[in-house]
Amino acid sequence: MENFVDWLNDIIWSQALIYLCLGVGVFYTIATRFVQVRHMKDIVKLMFKGGKSEAGISSFQALSLALSGRVGTGNIAGVATAIAYGGPGAVFWMWAMAFLGAGSAFIESALGQIYKVKKDGLFRGGPAFYIEKGLNIKWYAALFAIVTVLATGVLLPGVQANSIAQSAKTAFNISPAVTGIIIVALLAIIIFGGVKRIARVAEMVVPFMAIGYIIVALVITFMNAAEIPGVFKLIFTSAFGADAAFGGILGAAISWGVKRGIYSNEAGQGTGPHAAAAAEVSHPAKQGIVQAFSVYVDTLLVCSATAFMIIITGMYNVTPENQAPIVNNLGDMEPGPGYTQAAVEAVFPGFGAPFVAISLFFFAFTTIMAYYYMAETNLAFINRKNNRPWSVFLLKVVICSMVFYGSVKTASLAWGLGDVGVGSMAWLNIIAILLLTKPALRVLKDYESQLKAGKDPIFDPAKLGFDHADFWEKEYTPITEEKTG
Repeated sequence: MENFVDWLNDIIWSQALIYLCLGVGVFYTIATRFVQVRHMKDIVKLMFKGGKSEAGISSFQALSLALSGRVGTGNIAGVATAIAYGGPGAVFWMWAMAFLGAGSAFIESALGQIYKVKKDGLFRGGPAFYIEKGLNIKWYAALFAIVTVLATGVLLPGVQANSIAQSAKTAFNISPAVTGIIIVALLAIIIFGGVKRIARVAEMVVPFMAIGYIIVALVITFMNAAEIPGVFKLIFTSAFGADAAFGGILGAAISWGVKRGIYSNEAGQGTGPHAAAAAEVSHPAKQGIVQAFSVYVDTLLVCSATAFMIIITGMYNVTPENQAPIVNNLGDMEPGPGYTQAAVEAVFPGFGAPFVAISLFFFAFTTIMAYYYMAETNLAFINRKNNRPWSVFLLKVVICSMVFYGSVKTASLAWGLGDVGVGSMAWLNIIAILLLTKPALRVLKDYESQLKAGKDPIFDPAKLGFDHADFWEKEYTPITEEKTG
């Protein structure tokens, strides 16, 4: 099984996908004239100004829901894996992927809003919807929906559950099977409560968990303040092959940095548009900007927190694939949450293992919730012409089963399956958004022209020549102040 998964990943994650993700990020950064920089001054206003209704959630809830998907095991275990196989230079390429990916995140999230629908009283949207409505390629939309149900409902949840189980075993000596049962029970309570309950849990948990984790990382970093210049130097020199020890693995640094950057922040992967489409806003660009900011939170804040803790304490190994170890400070420890636990333990003995285990539980558990939401949204797309309530129940049973399966399986198999899911979605979504570049840029231009005129932008698809923006044409009504929050 592992050999087959590795073979499949070698095809999906060829250099073509690595450089396609980087190239698309550069293209959208230039095409939007650095939208991820120019509009960040408005981010706080946009986050808290959006309304919510019976059908939609607020911009902040959508941000939290998207972050619950972005901020997961990739921020702890994924960063450690990138350093282990690509060296410290991989961190720079994760940063680069975040900055460039924020442009891609704007595009795909704005598209999610443009072509969203109202189904069964709830807003639904995402790549399957904008592929069908924007490109009018129904087989392609169906393919993306099927791949996403498989990826987020079957392949990806195991990565998150495995990391929770492994860290709980290290910190508290709890059997992975017991941890798996606990995760399944909690997940079932939430997902059987519907989309609104998922959004409410994300809104409460995500800000708390991210802020707490970053505070601990800052304390550790500033306790070793003298090492900070050296850490930056090591990251930058390693990223460009200038460091003596890591000069020979430049390709691995780029590859693992981009791969884990995409896995962590999900920009271009096609996951973010699902949460973006659920938001109640007056213009698609508003939620596009909010979702671009979520990429920064994920990588530039949370991933950087992990990287600095690991590198500044020296608690890492670097063993490129099929090569001899370059750095071996942790013996035969498998790359993953153990690196971060060792880093915190080095500064706060007795605190690191339980702290990382608890952090990882919140990070990974909320990601599993987000995966379920994405899978359900794509199942709703597949069922849009036929009511199949049994399929939603089956999805819930399957994702709970895969969470337990991932808890007790090896980390390498869990990560391999997760990479298959991420890579498959990325290929399909990136091609789609490239084909929909013109309408996405038209929406940004309209938003900026209304802002320049001193207006609060409102989307009018007919005026802009959009076809198939059905919700905006037939059902949208301006949000009243009573609904905002």
